[in-house]
Amino acid sequence: MPTPGPSRPPTLDEVAERAGVSRTVASRVINNGPHVSRAKRDAVEKAIGELGYTPNRTARALATRQTGVVVLAVSGEGPEVFADPFFAQVIAGASAALEKTDLHLVLSLATPGHGHRRLQTFLQTRGADGVMLVAMRGLDPLIDIAAQAGLPTVFLGLPVAGTPVYYVDVDNAGGSRTATEYLLRNGRRRIAMIAGPDDTSVGRERARGYTEALLLAGLEPFATAPGDFLETGGAEAMRALLSARPDLDAVVAANDNMAAGALRVLRDAGRTVPDDVAVVGFDDAPIAVQTAPRLTTIHQPVQALGREAARMLTELLDGGQPDSFTLPTKMVVRESA
Repeated sequence: MPTPGPSRPPTLDEVAERAGVSRTVASRVINNGPHVSRAKRDAVEKAIGELGYTPNRTARALATRQTGVVVLAVSGEGPEVFADPFFAQVIAGASAALEKTDLHLVLSLATPGHGHRRLQTFLQTRGADGVMLVAMRGLDPLIDIAAQAGLPTVFLGLPVAGTPVYYVDVDNAGGSRTATEYLLRNGRRRIAMIAGPDDTSVGRERARGYTEALLLAGLEPFATAPGDFLETGGAEAMRALLSARPDLDAVVAANDNMAAGALRVLRDAGRTVPDDVAVVGFDDAPIAVQTAPRLTTIHQPVQALGREAARMLTELLDGGQPDSFTLPTKMVVRESA
């Protein structure tokens, strides 16, 4: 009688069938993706144990590396992206990392509706080998689009729901906490905040850092106004803060664009900076040295964010399993505080 050959390892489809879920849901569980209920996650993990399934990351990576193209997908409207130098620096960092490889970078401005559908078609037809996602908002459709394509995916910044396996982030809460503590050490006690959008992890984490610093100092958060990361939004938020709490003596803005808008409103209102009101931004973007006075801010290594995300994605495509991590921030003191 012939000798039986080695048994075939179970497939992802078999795991999904055993668990009673779709292939996409099974893939999300295996890759620790978001938007999976506890019941479905338990069912998939049980099926994995029963079948003895082991993800073959190397084979998957080699199978997908066919086009020589990786996508940097930005969630949002075109004008919003081009108005913020953050994205230009991310692109520069990613491009620098990929220059040492045979991979080409494609930028996708995934606007709601048509932009999402276009990216979905591109990824599902194997137009790319891997994806980097940046500027996710809320339960962003781009997260599902990338998951359904089954391509190696790296997040630049965490989404608001769930922690993906592969990401590079910045210490947003720590940076905002540092800014607020700096103002406290300099005698400011009525510190307001111009926050970022609450449907972004960046916005939430920078607001958390501000709140934590005040609570640790025995103070309640003084006043917060929502912003949109744009200069016009910062100006609008500053007007609201001055109207609600005219006695404020400092402002922490969730990015430099909004801090620049705040400076303009304070000047128009006859408030001197930093004597009457100290202002601290976040990013250390080019605008921080173009304002009058120049902005004290929290420096975040934006080019390194893009560079490390591209390096991580390249490692995934080569069959590796890179570790996710968070980049540090540092204080840059100038005239505004």
